[in-house]
Amino acid sequence: MLKILKYVAAAIAAGLPAGAAFAAWEVNMPVGVTELSREIHGLHMLIFWVCVVIAVLVFSVMIYSIVKFRRSKGAVPATWDHSTKVEVVWTVIPIAILVGMAVPAAETLIKIEDMRDSELTVKVTGYQWQWHYDYLDKGVSFFSRLDRKSDAARQLRSGIDPRTVENYLLEVDNRFVVPVDTKVRVLLTSGDVVHAWWVPEFGLKKDAFPGFITELWFRATRTGVFRGQCAELCGYDHGFMPIVVEVKSKEDFEAWLQEQQATTGTPAAQTAAAPATSQLETDAALTVARAE
Repeated sequence: MLKILKYVAAAIAAGLPAGAAFAAWEVNMPVGVTELSREIHGLHMLIFWVCVVIAVLVFSVMIYSIVKFRRSKGAVPATWDHSTKVEVVWTVIPIAILVGMAVPAAETLIKIEDMRDSELTVKVTGYQWQWHYDYLDKGVSFFSRLDRKSDAARQLRSGIDPRTVENYLLEVDNRFVVPVDTKVRVLLTSGDVVHAWWVPEFGLKKDAFPGFITELWFRATRTGVFRGQCAELCGYDHGFMPIVVEVKSKEDFEAWLQEQQATTGTPAAQTAAAPATSQLETDAALTVARAE
């Protein structure tokens, strides 16, 4: 038995990547850069270790029983087939474990849906195949689509090596800019088909439906550029609908906002052709009013 375990351990160790490759080989979910993503990661790790403890206990008892009471040792099978005490124990303990796991899970789910006290509200509308960002009550709105370099390189027989394009298929012409340490509420909707707004490092993904408004919130805890994509199959150019969120300091964000407000229509707003959104804007305004 010990020899078999040694051979199995050696085979596993030989199959694992080593050195720098092992360091880059991540199997766990990212911690993320938002308040919610860290809380979700913490919940994930809590449940993971609960499962690890349960697995260790259960398999330890199983392996011990198999080895200790095997036939070659002269073990004699028990003659009973029922025990009320054992049945009560193996019913009560799992229920207690599930209840204990449900409490922190419910707290996190409630926090995810708590849109109160948001400091910035942005309506995000998905179109085939671009995003429209409208900073409500700020007088700033623009379209965000795949940047020209990636768009040119993706064309068949373009002659452009995609490896020479920085952030290929993950860069846009107009970034979604938000301030750090600020609760940002996002109202999601769509002007045509179902889309999904997803930034992995924010820890959240939510669908955008035509004629309906869904919502999510995030509070980025550090500055930087974070990339995502549409995560719902939305047509033949679905793979070319990136999301780029740039988190700035509050001072830099205010400067950017004033610059945008002083501009009489951003380039993206002037060139993009999109369906009328008057009804969607009305729905978004009503949603904001109800929340306030």
